[in-house]
Order: sequence, then C-alpha cells, then structure tokens
Amino acid sequence: MTRPTHDDASWKQLLTGLLPQVSRSFYLTIRVLPYDLRRPVGLAYLLARAADTIADTRALPPAQRLDRLLSFRAVLEGSTATDSVTEITSDLTGFQKSQAEGELLSSLDDALSCLESTPQEDQRLIRSVAVSLTRGMEMDLTVFPAEEAGTVGTLTTDDDLDQYTYHVAGCVGEFWTAITAAHTPALTKWDLEAMSKAGVRFGKALQLTNVLRDIPRDLRIGRCYLPEARLSQLGLKPDDLLDPSAAPAARPALTWGIERALGHYEVAVDYILAIPRGSLRLRLAALWPVIIGIATLGKLAQNPDWLNPEVTTKVSRRWVYSVMAASLPAARSNTLVKMWTGRLASQARSAL
Repeated sequence: MTRPTHDDASWKQLLTGLLPQVSRSFYLTIRVLPYDLRRPVGLAYLLARAADTIADTRALPPAQRLDRLLSFRAVLEGSTATDSVTEITSDLTGFQKSQAEGELLSSLDDALSCLESTPQEDQRLIRSVAVSLTRGMEMDLTVFPAEEAGTVGTLTTDDDLDQYTYHVAGCVGEFWTAITAAHTPALTKWDLEAMSKAGVRFGKALQLTNVLRDIPRDLRIGRCYLPEARLSQLGLKPDDLLDPSAAPAARPALTWGIERALGHYEVAVDYILAIPRGSLRLRLAALWPVIIGIATLGKLAQNPDWLNPEVTTKVSRRWVYSVMAASLPAARSNTLVKMWTGRLASQARSAL
C-alpha cells in the first residue's frame, strides 16, 4: 500500500507532541539543533525508542519480544511491508510502563509514513542507525536471562562490551556525523571518515557512562555489563555484585570502566572542537551530553556505595539547567570548552 506524504502538522505532532513525552532530555537537544536537522534526528530517535519499547515490554517473554523486534527490524530494512507494523505492536500496546510509550507504539504508522516521505539519503541514514540499534537490543534479549529468572548473565570480554556500546550508541555517532554534515554547509571541510570514527567513540562514551551508572539496577534484572573476564581477575562472579558490600572488592572493575569512558570523552571533546565555532547550535547539542556525562562519572567515582540500587548517581536537573546557561558563552571558545571538560575529567580521575 502506498502511504500518503505527511504534512507539517503530522511532523509537528511527532516531534513536539510525542517526543517530549518519551524523552525530556533529548527533546532539549532536538530543540537546539538547526531546523533542517530536527526532523531526521527526531524521527530516528522515535523509531529507535519504539524498538526499545518493543524489546523492553517485560509483560511478554523475551522470545516473543525478540520475534516482534526482528519483525520491526525487517520493516526498517524495507524487507517487510510497513503495514505489518500493526501486527507487530498490537499485542504490546496494553503492557507499557507509561501512557507515552503506548502512544509511541500507536503512532508508529504515522512515524513510518513520515519516514517514507523523507528525502532518500536522510531516509537511508535513519533506517541504517535504527537497524543497528536493534542489534544492541537483540543482544540484551539473547545474552541475558529473562528479567524474572533470578539469575545474572554477563558479557564475556572487553570486546563484547565494546561491540554492545557500538550497537546501542556508537552507531548513533556515525549517524549524527553523516546527517549533520549532509545538512550543514559549514562542515564541508570535515574529514568524514575520521569524524565518523570520532563520533563512534562519542557515542560509546555516553553509553558506557549509562552502563556504569546503572550497574546495580541492571543486575536486578539479570544483566551485568561489566565483562566476566574483568570480574574473574578480581575473584568475583556477576552474582556477587548483587551484594552492595562487594563494592570495594569490585572497585577496580568500576575504575577500569570510568577510565575507558574518560578516554572516549577525550575524543568526544576533539569532536566538539572540530565543529566550527559559528555553528553554535551544533556545538551546544554536542557539548551538553559531554559535560553531563563526565560530571556523572565524577559523581560515580566519588560514590563508595555504587553497588547499592537505592543510591542514585546522577546530576540534578537544576545543575543541568545551569550547564545549559553557562554553555552559551563557553561553546564559542575552544579554550573554555577544553578547560571546562578537562576540569571535570580531572575531578573524576582524582576520585578514582
């Protein structure tokens, strides 16, 4: 069936009506982007968020979620008719954790129509990143046990963690680089291959931060992203981390993860500096997550009770708003960007 081209009202409903409900923080990033980038980036996020909602519908067994996820991937790849999305989501909509997630699934038909009305190159990039993201979700559903199984699974090696962080975030860095370069004349002098590689590490930095911050909560749904090889060196098994008193013994694994993430952030800072200072909106969109991410690592490094699920490691919303205000003058200065990010990284390292 040929779908009609969606008008501006439909795009507005998705990007200003639905997007703020499913991601308040990313919506701020969308809002600061140049106008031509808001549609492709926002649509890519919504499609990826829908896939994540399918994979995370815990009322259904993992095998059934995986089946629906792979069917949705086929739609994104274009190998299955988009009409089949109704069948994919019909048995998921009533089991969502929030009304917004249910609305997201019920809006997939509109989102796919908007995708089909998107220019071909943007459409190719959106499909590619969304498909890659589903591969990370597939790892979650196949590597780890069911959430209610009462056991903990783990990634085996450092390379497994690196592959995982690529599929759930590093690929977004590739997409971000390609889509911004395609829509921004000021980036015509970019070395796209080099910037794409840097973008991958940018994405990995953000995801590794999330992984380290969420360790205690992920453990309680059967997922340990700290590699088994790292824990074995410390004489530990994934199940041991369920006891918050294991925090001192497991601390070297956390330290390794924070150092690895900070190394990625160093490349992310170089990525920001490669954005022309006149492209302020792009700089801000890249600077905010880096500042917040490094600061989060600093708080995690300072937290002796990091395996306690009752202790939340995050920066406050008020602090985030202060960062946004301070970033307006700072983003135009390479010196200030380097000083700001360097100071936060030094604080994190000094707490290790």
